[in-house]
Amino acid sequence: MTLKLQDMLQYEAVFDVSFFNFENSITAAYFADRSLNIVRANKNFKALFPNIEKFEGLNMLFLLDKLGLSQERIDEFSNTLTKETRVQIPDLKITVQSKVKTYSLLSTYTKNSSFSYLNGVQGQLIDRTSEYELHAQNQKLLDQNKESNALLTEKSEKLETIDNRLAKYLSPQVYQSIFSDKIIDGQTYKRKNLTVFFSDIASFTDLSDTLEPERLAELINTYLSDMTEIAISNGGTIDKYMGDCIMAFWNAPTDQENHRQLAIQAAHTMNEALDAFNLEVEGNLDFKLEIGIGINSGNCIVGNMGSDKRFDYTVLGDAVNLASRLESQSSNYGLHMIVGENTYMDDSAFTMIEIDKIAVKGKTSAETIFTCFKQETKFVKGFLDTHNVFLQEYRSQNWEAAKSSIDELISSPNELELYYRHMDARIDEYIKNPP
Repeated sequence: MTLKLQDMLQYEAVFDVSFFNFENSITAAYFADRSLNIVRANKNFKALFPNIEKFEGLNMLFLLDKLGLSQERIDEFSNTLTKETRVQIPDLKITVQSKVKTYSLLSTYTKNSSFSYLNGVQGQLIDRTSEYELHAQNQKLLDQNKESNALLTEKSEKLETIDNRLAKYLSPQVYQSIFSDKIIDGQTYKRKNLTVFFSDIASFTDLSDTLEPERLAELINTYLSDMTEIAISNGGTIDKYMGDCIMAFWNAPTDQENHRQLAIQAAHTMNEALDAFNLEVEGNLDFKLEIGIGINSGNCIVGNMGSDKRFDYTVLGDAVNLASRLESQSSNYGLHMIVGENTYMDDSAFTMIEIDKIAVKGKTSAETIFTCFKQETKFVKGFLDTHNVFLQEYRSQNWEAAKSSIDELISSPNELELYYRHMDARIDEYIKNPP
């Protein structure tokens, strides 16, 4: 007769050896037979059931019910264990000593070929309350962070919207200076040599009387948008709009050594753009838009000016007043651009031609004024010499000689033909009414 190993060893001794670690586990551990009847349970497991004294023989499903599990969770435990031979339920809420704790229940079938009574179900309930509380705290922080990020994103989008709107009310140079702290808050200003620019649409009053207000507004906005883009792309700072008039300046708030040249280049580009604009609206308007431009350089006061409630970044000074006057005089000379003597450059990439001298308030000497053409503008040989002779005769009030020079100058087409016709008419008036 052959004895089996399990017959040779005492039942209790085998269990004691097999479940030594089981008894000393920090988890709530149990061992049950295949029918889930408890065989052994450690002290931590028993502590979950303070009202039960004897555990051996009690069914695990009954004990789960005592722990307050729903029938659905109990069925989940039983069915999964039967089907898959193991089960894990990660988040059981169990009330222990009036405190709700979170446990994970892990159970599995055991198999031992030497000791049949060790074939059963071994499991443990692991207290994961601290872990879940920490997870909950982390999740709360993540949610708060997500909410804060959403709020920050919303505010950033609002600020961006305000930023974009504000940018439309400020010249880019002024806008950038404000947000880079180059412009100090309050009424701060300084003296600086600037080039000031004025442009105005000729016969704007007639234009206003011709068009409906909505159509006029659309036309002016389109015109101002095009001209503003040119001024800004050439480094200009838009000071203000006055109806159809644009006031701009160069060399502030940022320094520009070539500020005179930049202003003149902007003026030429505007005139070219206006020609394209007139072609675009041809047929929709009964007339062509023409502009007069006045440019002057000199020392100005530039900075924040206004009240303690509101101020503008702007320029003041005689140089500004003269630039405005030159613009208003452009139509009297039949020219698109008049430039003051302080803007004159004899070494520039432009052809600058003296056209007259005008009296300036506050000055004892007359101001020499010029018009300006791009370098590629062609004049016939000897044209400038004849033009200078005309100016000498005109200032000497040698009217007939001056008119003779005009006849010679307009005998061939040139960019100053309208100017000469204006001057010829002025001479005729002087002959009748000597100055």
